[in-house]
Amino acid sequence: MGRKNRNRKPLLENVTILDTAAEGKSLARVDEKVVFVPQTVPGDVVDIQITKKRKSYMEGRVTKFHSYSDKRVEPFCEHFGVCGGCKWQFISYEDQLANKQRTVYDALTRIAKVELPEIETILPSKETTFYRNKLEFTFSNKEWLTQEQVESGESFDNRNALGFHVPGRFDKVLNVEKCWLQAEPSNSIRDWVKKYAIDHNLEFFDLREQVGFLRNLTVRTSSNGEVMVIFSLYEAQEEIRTKMLTEFKEAFPQITSILYVINGKRNDTIGDLEIECFSGKNHIFEEMKAFGSEQVLKFKIGPKSFYQTNSAQAAELYRITAEFANIQATETVYDLYTGTGTIANFVAGKAKKVVGVEYVEDAIIDAKLNANNNDIDNTVFYAGDMKDVFTSEFVDKNGQPDVIITDPPRAGMHQDVIDVMLKLEANRIIYVSCNPATQARDLQLLDEKYKVTKVQPVDMFPHTHHVENVVLLELK
Repeated sequence: MGRKNRNRKPLLENVTILDTAAEGKSLARVDEKVVFVPQTVPGDVVDIQITKKRKSYMEGRVTKFHSYSDKRVEPFCEHFGVCGGCKWQFISYEDQLANKQRTVYDALTRIAKVELPEIETILPSKETTFYRNKLEFTFSNKEWLTQEQVESGESFDNRNALGFHVPGRFDKVLNVEKCWLQAEPSNSIRDWVKKYAIDHNLEFFDLREQVGFLRNLTVRTSSNGEVMVIFSLYEAQEEIRTKMLTEFKEAFPQITSILYVINGKRNDTIGDLEIECFSGKNHIFEEMKAFGSEQVLKFKIGPKSFYQTNSAQAAELYRITAEFANIQATETVYDLYTGTGTIANFVAGKAKKVVGVEYVEDAIIDAKLNANNNDIDNTVFYAGDMKDVFTSEFVDKNGQPDVIITDPPRAGMHQDVIDVMLKLEANRIIYVSCNPATQARDLQLLDEKYKVTKVQPVDMFPHTHHVENVVLLELK
């Protein structure tokens, strides 16, 4: 292996990639220092341009492949390598699962440093393509040109695009021809809208200058065939908007919910905006069998509602959570970070009472509606900051928890929440996490009174490095 200097950051030649690392990267070792490299797999031999140097590690990008690992597979999407999604398409699904299993093991052993049982084999996703129930596409008048387009010498005057942001470039959008993440009619909807907009000279948004008409397009689907489409527009333009939505409705009569929102802000978020219903309902329903019952639960999903984006695998995740909880008919359950109450309502049939707590007030409104719509009368929901809600008065009112289920955001739980959990001394805690590293940190803090007795990784997002992990803790 040789070295060359370039801008004081070396070019490392003929480096063999040794192992996978966190967040989708792999690693090599050069002069006893770890080098993290994206878009590689163990067994690749590459040249690496270093982009970041630290005392204990370096980061770099591949400038040349000398040989490819036998673990590589051919990516199935034409946009792979440019689009920011599905970054692990070049790794077989079996190896993806092994990498995610190792990620969980490494986090729990390296960070948590607590006594652990044998970690269960990761649960694969039933579907590895077309598994998402929600996608958001972005309009841009500055299409990202691929290397092949640039090298073709052609002139690209019309740069209108509808697709996904190119990683690291907020103002550039990759024009998507086919996305493998969401089933039909998702691709047909996107293609129709793009063609209609071009044919009628509608303005695609300029993300840098903040001008234009068409801004975002969101497609939500459910397992029972309902479809919601949300048009996010920068300007009202009522006549043009009404004509477009009317023709869209005629082209896709099967769509159950056509909505629009006028977003004149400098960001794409619509949670604080009024969303108008043009046609159909202002919501769709997702269905899931209640745990240990034949009752089919219906969850109302509005344009702002959170719902796990892999519906089929969400049911498996909640099943594992419920099995770990082993709730008895006499027990009170606290469901922290309950969101729209999906887990709370899913397990309610087994409990005496379920108490859901969530920071987002709109989500709690949905949680109460979902309980009411499913004739569930033993759940109560509260909105507020988790660390502020848990007072002695709150526990006196709602009862001492026998079981706590917690499903926090990627950042994990606040120290104050952990302190309250330790004080409450529930018999069992089931910790559902989308970030094994912050989960491991919290497990170390809970180790004061709890022992980890079960660990089950779950793959919710094939072809990405993301992994969910469910841990059962029992009071020592």
